[in-house]
Amino acid sequence: MKTKSISVSGVTMGILAIVAGLLVVIWPELVRWIIGLFLIAWGVLAIVNRK
Repeated sequence: MKTKSISVSGVTMGILAIVAGLLVVIWPELVRWIIGLFLIAWGVLAIVNRK
């Protein structure tokens, strides 16, 4: 059985982390949205990868 996986390069993750960090510094109330969206995306990817 082949499993599908989604991989993100280290450079892409670094850029996303920097952008998210800048947004949190500029708009501190965005922390809950960024964390919430991350957890939703992580959960969806975990479910998709199980099938």
